[in-house]
Amino acid sequence: MSDSTGRSSSARGRRMADKARAGSRPPRAPRVEERDEAADIGVEARVAAGILLNAALEGRAGMDAAQAFREVSSLPAPDRAFARAVAMAALRRLGEIDQILDRKLQKGPPLAVRTILRVALAQTLVLETPAFAAVSTAVKLAERDTKTRPYKNLVNAVLRGIDREGPGLTTAESNLPEWLIARWRAAYGEATVAGLALAAREEPATDLSLKPGLDEAALAEALEGEILPGGTIRTGRRGDLATWPGFEDGVWWVQDAAAAVPVRLLAPKAGEQVIDFCAAPGGKTLQIAASGASVVALDRSAQRLKRLHENLARTELKAEVAAVPAEDWKDDRTFDAVLLDAPCTATGTFRRNPEVLRATKPADVAKLADVQHRLLDAAAERVKPGGRLVYCVCSLEREEGETQVIAFLRRNPAFRTTPAVPADIGAPEDALTPEGWLRILPSMWAEKGGLDGFFVARLERIA
Repeated sequence: MSDSTGRSSSARGRRMADKARAGSRPPRAPRVEERDEAADIGVEARVAAGILLNAALEGRAGMDAAQAFREVSSLPAPDRAFARAVAMAALRRLGEIDQILDRKLQKGPPLAVRTILRVALAQTLVLETPAFAAVSTAVKLAERDTKTRPYKNLVNAVLRGIDREGPGLTTAESNLPEWLIARWRAAYGEATVAGLALAAREEPATDLSLKPGLDEAALAEALEGEILPGGTIRTGRRGDLATWPGFEDGVWWVQDAAAAVPVRLLAPKAGEQVIDFCAAPGGKTLQIAASGASVVALDRSAQRLKRLHENLARTELKAEVAAVPAEDWKDDRTFDAVLLDAPCTATGTFRRNPEVLRATKPADVAKLADVQHRLLDAAAERVKPGGRLVYCVCSLEREEGETQVIAFLRRNPAFRTTPAVPADIGAPEDALTPEGWLRILPSMWAEKGGLDGFFVARLERIA
C-alpha cells in the first residue's frame, strides 16, 4: 500500500512510530493501589494515537492510511477506537494544546516528546481522562524510548504543572490555520470566523438519511436521536454502526445533514434518469435511488466506490455504477437531472475531518477550481433541455463555489439559476444567498450541533 507520494505505508509507519510514542488507556478503577498497574493497560493504544495524530498532520489521507500500520491494525477493536478518539481530540484542539504547552516549554522539544504531551493533554482536557493516568502513562512512554528518555522528567513536570495550575486561557481560533482565518474573515466577517472556530472544537453527532416511507419518529426514538429539518435523524450514539437499530434492515445510511441537501434540491422523481457525476462514497447516490429515479453513479476511484456497493446491497437500492472519470465516460445519454458534487478542498467538513485544516494548502484551491471548471462543463453536456443541474462542494472557499457558478453561467447562457427554498429542503434559512444559491456554514444550526459546510446551486437548462 502506498500513499500519494509513492512511499510505502510500512516504511512511513515505522517513521511515524519513531516520532510518536504515546501512552495508555484510562484505568478501569482509579483506586490508589491500582494506579501504577492500571497505567500500563492499553499503552499501545496511546502509541497508536500518536501515530494517527502525526499521520493526519502529514497529509490529507494520512490518518486513513495509518489505520493499516501494524501499531494500529494489531490493536483490539476497542483500543483502535480509543486511539482514534484521542487523535481526533488532539487534532480538533491542537492550537489550544500547543498554546498551553508553549507556556511551559522554554525550548521546543523533539516531535516525539511533543506528541506524548499532545496526546496526554487531549486525554485530560478533552476526553476527561484522570490526570494521574495520563501523566503516569506519558512518563512511562518517555522512559521506554531512547530518544525520549532524557525528557521523561520534563514530561512529568509539564503535565503535573498544567494539572496543578490549570491550562490557562486559550483561543478557539488558534485551532484554525492563519491563512484560512484570513480568507474566511474576508469572505464572511469576524463574527462568522468566531463561530467557525467554536464549531471546529466539538465532535459532531452522527447524522442518518432514511429510506422514504418509514416511521421517522419511531426510528429516531430507537436511535436515541432527533429529527432535523428535512428528515435527517441526528444521534449522539457511538460505537459499531452494525449494532444500531435499522442497520441490518438497510433503512438508513450515514450522511451529514448538509450533505443531504443537494439531492433534495435536485428533487429526483420516480421514472427520471439521473446521473451522479462524482458519486463516491455514495450517500447522494443512495438518496437518488431511494426516490425511485434510475441513477448512474460515476467515480474515478474503484476503491472509494466499494462503500457504495456495500450500502446498495444493504439497503437493497439499485444504481448503475461505473469506476471511470466522469468527463471520460463513453456514453451518449443525456439526463433529466445531473448532480455534480465536485472534488474540492473539503474545508467545510472540518467538524468530522479536522485533518483537512492542516492538510489543505493555499495552492490547492486554485488547482481544484480548475478541475471543477472542467467537470461543470462536462456535466452541462449531460443535461436534457428543460433538465436541471445541481452543483455542490463541501468547501468554504468562494473560488470553489460562488465564483465557479458565476463563471459557468457567463459561458453557458442556456442555463439559469433556480432559486432554492431552504425550508423545503431542510437547509438553514440563513444559508440562502441573494442569487438563490445556498452557502451553508458549519457555524449555522449551532443550537442543533452544527452541520458541514457546503455550497449548493441549482441550475436549469432553458435551451
